[in-house]
Amino acid sequence: MLTERIPAWLRRPGVFAALAAAAVLLAAGCAGGPKEAADAVYYNGRVVTLDSVSTLAGAIAVRGGRIMAVGTDPEILRLAGPQTRKVDLGGRTVLPGLIEAHAHPESASTSELADSVPDVHSIDELLNWIRVEAESHADGEWIVHPKLFFTRLAELRAPTLAELDSVAPANPVFLDGSYGGSINSAAMRASGITEKTRHDGLLRDNKTGKLNGLVRFTAFPLIKVPDLDKYSQSEREQALARMIDRYNAAGFTSVTSGGLQRNQTAIWDSLRAHGKLNIRVFENIYIDFPLKGRTQEEIRADVAALGQPTCEGDDWIRTGRLKYVLDGGILTGTAYLSQPWGSKANALFGIDDPAYRGILRLNEDEFTMFCRAGAENGWSMTAHATGGGTVEMMLNAYETIAKERDIRPMRFSIIHGNFFSPESIRRMKELGVIAESQAAWFYKDADAMLAILGPERLRDFHDYRSLVDAGVVVSGGSDHMVRLDDRTSINPYSPWLAMWSMITRRTERGSVIDPEQAVTREEALRFYTVNNAFTQFSENEKGCLTPGRLADFIALDRDYFKCPEDEIKDIRVVLTVVDGREVWSAQ
Repeated sequence: MLTERIPAWLRRPGVFAALAAAAVLLAAGCAGGPKEAADAVYYNGRVVTLDSVSTLAGAIAVRGGRIMAVGTDPEILRLAGPQTRKVDLGGRTVLPGLIEAHAHPESASTSELADSVPDVHSIDELLNWIRVEAESHADGEWIVHPKLFFTRLAELRAPTLAELDSVAPANPVFLDGSYGGSINSAAMRASGITEKTRHDGLLRDNKTGKLNGLVRFTAFPLIKVPDLDKYSQSEREQALARMIDRYNAAGFTSVTSGGLQRNQTAIWDSLRAHGKLNIRVFENIYIDFPLKGRTQEEIRADVAALGQPTCEGDDWIRTGRLKYVLDGGILTGTAYLSQPWGSKANALFGIDDPAYRGILRLNEDEFTMFCRAGAENGWSMTAHATGGGTVEMMLNAYETIAKERDIRPMRFSIIHGNFFSPESIRRMKELGVIAESQAAWFYKDADAMLAILGPERLRDFHDYRSLVDAGVVVSGGSDHMVRLDDRTSINPYSPWLAMWSMITRRTERGSVIDPEQAVTREEALRFYTVNNAFTQFSENEKGCLTPGRLADFIALDRDYFKCPEDEIKDIRVVLTVVDGREVWSAQ
């Protein structure tokens, strides 16, 4: 029998730090002045603490990387000594540092290192880009778009095989949509794919039966794309440091890395060793061993060998959840839904089975064994789940584990989800399961999902109001993967654009979809602060601005709570402080 570990999240050092800071301030008040002066004071601001009653203050004192005190200007300025740095906020709004709950900064940081990635919005723009690339490439050289989702194109369709062949007859083309994509005839030739190649991930024209260039992710291994990512460790570290700068500029002081294998986490340690880590990291871990066809004992042994479980580490780098990818994606017709995709999706995604619901990589028993092994070894469990059917299967597995142990303190989660039925929401609340959402997906994709699935089925799509009203913890993230810019990246990681979309229920195409699912400004902000701190088991250390917590905060160019609603998406950060240090300034 395995010796069960005491989960790290039951050991809360932030609690003791907060009490110690409060005691210091109390003693200072009794003595009539500070025994130790603040390192810095920030005054003449509008400080939104986001504590339990959303207290407003005017100033903050910082000492030793933590918040020393929050209060009025006179109260805080009294904590200044001769060496204290005094910063006039000029009336600006100050918020707790934002936390990005799901991004892939490691890969995103190198996505435009060699060349820019086009931001295309139509078939014509896409074909023009491929044509220009073909003119500058030698015959036989690959043209690859690293993240192209054709459901985001104005025409809501994939380019045809004929269209791709017309603009790049001599160059293999691969449009990678993560869980589906397109290839041209030259790519088929280069990969040895012929009409005789049989694979359910190579889709065919319903009328002719011939390959049509559409591929599902299950067939990606057949595509012989050369390794185009050949950067040195130094180049990767420099690129990631620059990506962190961009995250700081957007207002992020912490980030959850969406998924790394153990041997990929060293880059964060190296940045820290070189003094370039200006953001706190919660590292979700992918497994590097198979689950299908394995026994419970085999899975237990492999999970035990992973080492440090959830929450091991410190305030800068901490182990996150143990993660598996269970289904595909909503933009490629491979998400596993609770009912068949339907006729419109079948035509769009080349589905020939009317009962097709998507692709599920594990069955319920297999996923349950994985969750059991993780829970026994101190892991908080999660998985990529983009369809409602996958959500239901995950909750079935979580309920099974909950009968064996109390999983509520372990804060299991569902990444993406997208479709949360009323029954799923009820079960999530009961089990303490966190909804790790990405509002960028609603902003970018709600129109396409409306056209494909219809209004009735879309009522469960990113239903934030229902989740909040039920008491489910909702986290705010982006799933940022490719491109560097916060507004035009895939997916946009601007928290202000995301919060604006949650508040207004507006999409990129200008629609307002299911406005009854809108949340308030404070609720949206809490997704990125208080809720995300809870998601990272750090609610006693960050997420709000109270004495003893980490000195992570931001100042804005306008008042988030008072500016016109349509300006929320345009908010810019003018100052970002992490651990009491100014890591970003617009000046």
